[in-house]
Formats: sequence, C-alpha cells, structure tokens
Amino acid sequence: MSNRPALSRVPTGVLGLDSILGGGLFRGGIYMIIGRPGAGKTILGNQMCFAHVGSGQTALFVTLLAENHARMVEHLSSLNFFQPELLGDALTYLSGIEVIERDGLKGLLQFLRHELRSRKATLLVLDGVGALWDGPETDIDQKRFLHDLQLMLAAHGGTALLLNQTQLRYDSIEYTMVDGIIELSQATFDVRVTRQIEVLKFRGSDYTPGQHLLTITNEGITVYPRTEAHIAALAPAAAEQRTRLPFGIAGLDAMLGGGLLSGSTTALVGAPGSGKTIAGLHFLAAGAAAGQPGLYFGFYEPPPRLIAKANAVGLDFSAAVTAGLTEVRWHAPLEQPLDLLAADLLRTVRERGVRRLVVDGLNTFQQAAVHPERLGRFFTALTNELRVLDVTTIFNVETPELFGTGIHWPVQGLTSSAENIIYLRYIIQRSRLERLISILKVRDSGYDTSIHTFTIGQGGLVVGELPADAIDWPVEGMSRGAPSQNSGPSVSSAQAGATS
Repeated sequence: MSNRPALSRVPTGVLGLDSILGGGLFRGGIYMIIGRPGAGKTILGNQMCFAHVGSGQTALFVTLLAENHARMVEHLSSLNFFQPELLGDALTYLSGIEVIERDGLKGLLQFLRHELRSRKATLLVLDGVGALWDGPETDIDQKRFLHDLQLMLAAHGGTALLLNQTQLRYDSIEYTMVDGIIELSQATFDVRVTRQIEVLKFRGSDYTPGQHLLTITNEGITVYPRTEAHIAALAPAAAEQRTRLPFGIAGLDAMLGGGLLSGSTTALVGAPGSGKTIAGLHFLAAGAAAGQPGLYFGFYEPPPRLIAKANAVGLDFSAAVTAGLTEVRWHAPLEQPLDLLAADLLRTVRERGVRRLVVDGLNTFQQAAVHPERLGRFFTALTNELRVLDVTTIFNVETPELFGTGIHWPVQGLTSSAENIIYLRYIIQRSRLERLISILKVRDSGYDTSIHTFTIGQGGLVVGELPADAIDWPVEGMSRGAPSQNSGPSVSSAQAGATS
C-alpha cells in the first residue's frame, strides 16, 4: 500500500460533473474546456467560479476575448447560481487582451502571477485561450507558458480552467501538456438537440468515460452521468432477505402465492385501458396501509387526476399522499432525456426511502432514448440498482394491440431484467368485452398459470375465477383444445426469453 498523500480535490460545484470526474479537479492542475461557440463553456467556467467563492475561496476570471464584461455578467444574471454580492473581492473579472497584445505570453504570465498573488485567488479561468497561440510565439514559447503556469499554480495552490472553442489534435501542445480535457458538444437526433459532455483526458484519477447528458437551464449546467456506466460501478450486493409484498388484490395475490417478492421487478403488460394503472395504484395503496413508502412515477396523468381516479374506485389514495407515505411524481411525456428521468427517479427513491415503486408508462423511457442500442444496458443497470435498494418495482408496459393472444414486446431490454411478467388483455365474449389476467413468468416462485377474468369497479380491480369456456380460446403457437398446465398468452419468438 502506498503511503503517498492523496492529491487534493477541488469540487466543481456543478451537479453531476464531480461524479464523472471521480470527485472533482485536482488542486494545481490545468484543465482545458473545449467546445464550439454556444456549447456552454463560459457558463461552466462562471458556475465553477461562483461555487468556488461560495465555499469561502477566491476566483479570478480573465477574458482574452473582446466580449464586454458587463454584457457577460448581464447574461449570467438570469441564472440562479449568479450572486452579485460575490463580485469584487471574491470574484474578479479582468481582461488580458491588451496585456497579451502588448507583452505576449511572458507578459500575460507576469500579469496572472501578480493578480493571483494579490487577490489570493485559488481558481483561475482563462476564457478564449485560442488567442494565446495567435501571436508570433513559437511552439517552444507556448510550451514554456503552460509549463510555467503549471509551476505557478502548484506553488500557489491554485487550479486553472482554459476555455477554448477550437478542437484539439492529439499531438497538439495543449493536449499533451494540460492535466485534463473536457469537451462540451451538442448533436441533433431527428428534430431533438442533445447537449453532451465527455472527459477526453484526466491525469491522476479514474473517471467515467464516454458521453454524458448535459443540460443548461435557469439552474445553470447540470450533468447527468450515463446511467448504465455510472451506477453499475456503485451498486453493492443486493440484500438476500426477501419477503412477500401483496398487491392488495385478493385474487391476484392468490395467483402469485401471496404477492411479489421484495426487491423484484415486475412488468405489467397490457393494452391501453386494460387496468395497468389501477393495478399499480392498488400495489401502492397496499404498501401505504402497511406503512411502506411508495412512489408513483408516471407520464400520462397529472397528480390531481391520478389521485381522483384512485379515490373513485375506493382506494383513498389522497390520504396516503397527504400522510407522505406515497408520492406522485409526474413528467409530461415530451422531450425528457433518458438519463434525466433515471436520475430523478433514483434520487427520489433514495431520498424518500421508497419500498414500493410503480413506473407508469415505461414506453416513455424508450421514446426518450436517442441511442436505442443503450436500452438493454440501461434497464439492466436501473433495475439492478432498484433491487440493491430493496425496492419492489412495477413497470407498466403498454402494448399496441387492443385484442389478440400474442405479445409483441414493445420495450427493448426489459425482458431479461423483469423477474415477473403479468399480462392484462381484452377479449370479446358473446358480444361483451371481457378483461383477462394471466401470469407469464415469476422467477424463484411458483404461481397460478390459469387465465382469470377481472373487473374494475367501485371496489377497484377484482380478479374472478377461470371462465368455464376458456378452453375455446386459442393461443398463438398452440392448437385448439384443452390448455396445458402452463398455457397462456404466447410471446413472439423474438422475445422467447420473456417466459424463461
């Protein structure tokens, strides 16, 4: 074991960024932030400055561009991290344009040394460093400038950010000499624009590679680490002690042998209006009655409408919400990024100590993915993390077919992650619409394989007995006749793993 002291970290103050950096920047380091105009470099630099001075330290922001400081501050004033009372002694804005034009790189280095010492600044931001290489200086002069700046920061205990809008070659002076390179970018997928951040180089520490979601809002910049890359490294072993959690639907609990195993993941699959939401509300209401914190995470029904729906079938959901046992969290199904949804879900689960979770509208996660090939890894990581947190989760999955006996799995990546699959569907029987429920899969437990009818009314969802003429209902892939012990709606061959 090494006895060398660990390098001192400097938190960035940007939510999510320290996570992918392994804890923050290193004191004494030089870090290049690159990206085209409008990518968010100046906002990032300023946000880190305000976070730095907010922790009681001092920062210096030096521009090498022609942008007016007053204009820049005016733009920043609309962001919530901006605190005008910190301007002045704690955070100073200076221009280095005249210095570098008059005295070159040597003069700029002397200027920075004087300002850092006199102001006792421990964070330096140089905005527009492309101007450093526009003068007559040679490659040797540029290397000497970066080397001397590094020595100065090490002696002074400071950290520097160099903001540059040009792409760097792997053999460029900046790339080889700085301690880290962070790239901000944006890409268009169909009509959606997604902002991204990627660490290209980071000396002295491991970091989470690849592209991660970045947003710019009134809060400033927020980074959402790629779910499957981030939480996979954090998850400890899942708890072994497991109990049964009843749905609160007597007939369904009997089919399940008492309820769902704690920490399990269930896909509740069905056509629009088949009863998925009501079933999920039953599960949360049963948890509230037992004093277990629950979370409804949905996309299609705002909280007042959802609570009214639950109350209308006798679940008295409003009492559980008022008591704080159940939370209803709603995201409009618009252009919500995949990792933002996952981060909000997991944050709420951890903060509230959620034991029962219903995600109503899993299809929205699929629609949020600009890279569909990620979905398998994403759902594996998400469900594993929920399992580690001992959360019993129900994902409501909508199928496009209103009628039929086969399932064409609409969401990629969940079949292998879901221990349990429950299927709700319609049939037309003697000119009447009937609802049917069946269990396709329960891992590590026995279950009733029969098809049952169910109704939704004042008492909520009520499961009935197996209809006498169920023998006449054909199932895809099976001949007509008496159903086998494991008969039930079939899954398309492409999704054969769902019934394993």
